[in-house]
Amino acid sequence: MSKKLILAMFALAAFTLTTNAQNGDGFGIKAGLNYNANGNYFQSIGANAKHPDRNVGYHVGLYGKIGDRLYFKPELVYTQTKSEYGSDALKLQKIDAPLMVGLKILGPVSVFAGPSLTYILDSKFEGISLKDLENEFTIGAQFGIGLNFNGFGVDVRYEKGLSKNYGTVGVSDSRIDTRPDQLILGISFAL
Repeated sequence: MSKKLILAMFALAAFTLTTNAQNGDGFGIKAGLNYNANGNYFQSIGANAKHPDRNVGYHVGLYGKIGDRLYFKPELVYTQTKSEYGSDALKLQKIDAPLMVGLKILGPVSVFAGPSLTYILDSKFEGISLKDLENEFTIGAQFGIGLNFNGFGVDVRYEKGLSKNYGTVGVSDSRIDTRPDQLILGISFAL
């Protein structure tokens, strides 16, 4: 590729990102880390609950943004999490669809909140698929704070699952709550 073509492509990308940053509308990609714990694990009916240890997971996906000072930001994200219960672990793979409403409060700083719709693709507890999962589709809530600089964004948010969602472990009467309770660090790039 010639240097002129590369410079022209760079100028076009910079113009596009600047335009998107000025009018607020656009779309892009996002990725990040999740510091997650799911709900309690009950080894039998009436037994004391085991509380999970938090663990690091990740997410990757797409977002859209409509508006500038007051904006709507829907996202579609693949998320993988892991919660540990002593020597056992719950691994979840899911599609999350946060629907955030945000407000720029000072320069590049904004706050946002909204529901997060989740579809659980796969759930395993120490290699055993969870059976009789009450719902594959659940609802949670997220809120957070973000910084956005010309198409590059960083945000920190908290998510809490609102829908109780228990699954049966193996053939026993053990059950586990799959609701998330997590801190999410994300970066985003406007396209």
